[in-house]
Order: sequence, then C-alpha cells, then structure tokens
Amino acid sequence: MADKKSPASGWPLVKGDFHAGDANSCVAVITMGSHLDEEGICAAGAAMCGSCKTENLGLEKVIANYIANPNIRFMILCGTEVKGHLSGQSMVALHKGGVKDGRIVGAEGAIPFIENLNDAAIKRFQEQITVVNIMETEDLSAIKAKIDELKAKDPGAFAADPIVVEVKEEAGGAEEAGGEVAPISGEMAIITTRIKIIEKMVTDIGYRDKFAAGVYAGKIEGLMIGLIISFALLGFMWMG
Repeated sequence: MADKKSPASGWPLVKGDFHAGDANSCVAVITMGSHLDEEGICAAGAAMCGSCKTENLGLEKVIANYIANPNIRFMILCGTEVKGHLSGQSMVALHKGGVKDGRIVGAEGAIPFIENLNDAAIKRFQEQITVVNIMETEDLSAIKAKIDELKAKDPGAFAADPIVVEVKEEAGGAEEAGGEVAPISGEMAIITTRIKIIEKMVTDIGYRDKFAAGVYAGKIEGLMIGLIISFALLGFMWMG
C-alpha cells in the first residue's frame, strides 16, 4: 500500500460547495459548473468532489484544501465550463504557468486574480498535483472509471508536510455568494479587471517611491557623515 500522511488538523480546512470523502485517497474531483452526484463520486473513492465556479476565490479554496492534504496527488477536472469565468481553463493555466503580478498566467477568465495564495503555496500545488482534464464529461461511469484508474497509480503522499493557507472570503470573491455565481457582463468584467490592474500599478508605484526616498535619505546621510569625518581629519591635522 502507498505511504500516507495525516492531513492538516480539521481538514478540509476551507468550507465550500463540495463533499469530503476518504482523506487517504489520492484523487480529488472538480465538477466545475456542473452539479453531479458529488456524494456518490466520493463514495467511489474520491477524497473530495465539488464544483468550482470562479477563477479567483473558487480556485483558491480548492488549492488550499488540496495542499493541506499531501495524500491528494491527482485532480480530475470534469463537468461543464463556467461561462465568463472559465474556471476550468484558469485552473489548468494556474497549474501550468503560475501567477505573475497577481494574475494567473494564460488564464482567459474574467477576473483571474489570486490574492490568498503565495508563491510557495502555488509551487506546492504544481508539484503535488497532477491535472487530469476530462472537461465537459458528466458521465458518472466515466468519472468513476477514471478514479479507479488513478487510484491504481497512487504514488503515495507528497513528501512534504501539509501547508495551511487562510482564504479570506472578501478577496476577489464578491461574485460568489451562497455557492452560486452571480452573472457578470462582459463590460463589468473588463472594468473589474482594469481596476485590479490599476490597483497593482498604484501599489508598485508606492514601493518605488519608498525606495527612491530611502536612496535619497541614504545619500544625504552619507554626505553628512563624509563632511563630519572630513572636518574631524582637518581638526587633527591642525592640532598636529
């Protein structure tokens, strides 16, 4: 039998629209925008099964629960894609390219901004989890067969200890309420995305201003120290 580890205490740590199954299973299932027999899928051997409707907070919740359980090594993506949010495509993009300047590299969703996961958490997700993409499949027999196939390949628990991540609900998750996604228009998606980009630019400008101020202050301080040392040397020379 493959080696197993204990998940973080209280796993699953982040609450969401999912069912929890065998914590020792190497397979977790995401039904994206579909509501399938998640309890039945867990009974078939999945560690977790649930939907993921948003490309920001939804992804963060999933990943936080996965990296808190080293036994999960495979992530099956199935069910229908979520229009506008494209959470399935965004999840694949995050696993492949990570995040740059807070945005998922290569994501095509409306608001693919990650705020609760740091670089270490994302790297852990990429290293621990293998993505098995059967998107648009809602056939329970096919999903359960894939679970059996992956369980037969169980590589054992990831070598590192669980990682605990706090996911704050207000971070990018306004469009997700009560497990349902409020419709988001194309215009609103564009506006929201631009606001996020502007916020990032303002933050970067602030950091650069602080750095510049520090360099300037350092130059003044260095000049004063140089003058004091020069006067002291002149004094010693005069006394000599």
